[in-house]
Amino acid sequence: MAVPPGLPVVIVGGLHADARRAAVARLLADVPGSVVLHHDLATAAAGTVVRTIRDASGILDAGEAPLVNDCACCALREDLVPELERLRDAGGTRLAVVELWDSVEPKAMAEVVTAGGLTVTGVITAVDPALVLPFLGDGDDLADGGLAAAATDQRTVADTFARQLEYAPVLAVADSPEADDEDRELLAQLHPTARRVPIGQAAPADPLDDGLTVPTPRLRPLSPLARAALAGFDVEAAAAAQHPACALLPAEADAHGVSTLVWNRRRPFHPERLYAALEDLTCAAARSRGRFWLADKPDTLFHWDAAGGALCVESAGPWLASLPDAAWEMVPPVRRAAAALDWDAEHGDRCQHLVFTSPGLDRDGLERLLESCLLTDAEYAAGRDAWQRLPHAFDTLLEV
Repeated sequence: MAVPPGLPVVIVGGLHADARRAAVARLLADVPGSVVLHHDLATAAAGTVVRTIRDASGILDAGEAPLVNDCACCALREDLVPELERLRDAGGTRLAVVELWDSVEPKAMAEVVTAGGLTVTGVITAVDPALVLPFLGDGDDLADGGLAAAATDQRTVADTFARQLEYAPVLAVADSPEADDEDRELLAQLHPTARRVPIGQAAPADPLDDGLTVPTPRLRPLSPLARAALAGFDVEAAAAAQHPACALLPAEADAHGVSTLVWNRRRPFHPERLYAALEDLTCAAARSRGRFWLADKPDTLFHWDAAGGALCVESAGPWLASLPDAAWEMVPPVRRAAAALDWDAEHGDRCQHLVFTSPGLDRDGLERLLESCLLTDAEYAAGRDAWQRLPHAFDTLLEV
């Protein structure tokens, strides 16, 4: 496989630091002329971010970038593209591997690099299957573990890990002796569309290499991970795949003690009953996400995002069915296509589409709880004017 012209950039991230470092080492070993650019945000307390550039032999260059507005992640954003441009202009680098610091999310960095005019050929999150469930269950703030990227960073370990995992189209999977079938199944159900590549899988043997001749500049086989790093990446498509209106959510599954429940309905939630059930619903699964519809706010698409026993609910804008025809031209085509695939004659794209994934999932109990939160037949028959007079239970949560 040929390395693309210019300076291909692959982004490797993940809170599983040992797996991430192993994936980076594999790329350095497999792609001659590759270098790793890394910003260490752990030094932010001293007022700077430490930048290193290294190849397979060791550190080639080191420097510091000052904090921007007391934000280490902002310093990373400011420094990343100029350093990549410097590598490109100097020549001799065949692949730039951007190894993200632990809690930095790949989505933001892929968008920064692309906006800077460089080519992202791959985004990879490195994972240890044995650590997936512990990290999804970790509701501690990043700041408690020294992993916050800014003084105002209020993310948790669980929600950060979930976004790292679900954004990347490629998962570099560590060969963990502690991982069992349940761990691997959980990983597969959380991100079923991802390409899962074993970090330790080497390149196929080169039939022209007799082990005696001096290597020549001709192309040589690449490992599966290196191929994935150079396969190409679409930033816009990746962002659309995370948007609650058109996200590529997991499908129904049940294997090795892990289940995924996909729950779809065409009736709105009663806001007060749903609000009262939030704690039980949030704790029912290791991971849940999707979009939902409240009866008292019929024009608003709400995003559901839960991990680590914590739930984030926020408005994701209007349902397309609530927009005038003229406004549809301003909606991205992928959003219109997603709505068309699931359009209802009465309610348009308004729906409940929630997905719950977990070992030991109580599917029947969860479905009963969700059903109890919907409008009853009598409430539904009362119509939209009556729905909007229901208690606005979510206003405080949504800070309306």
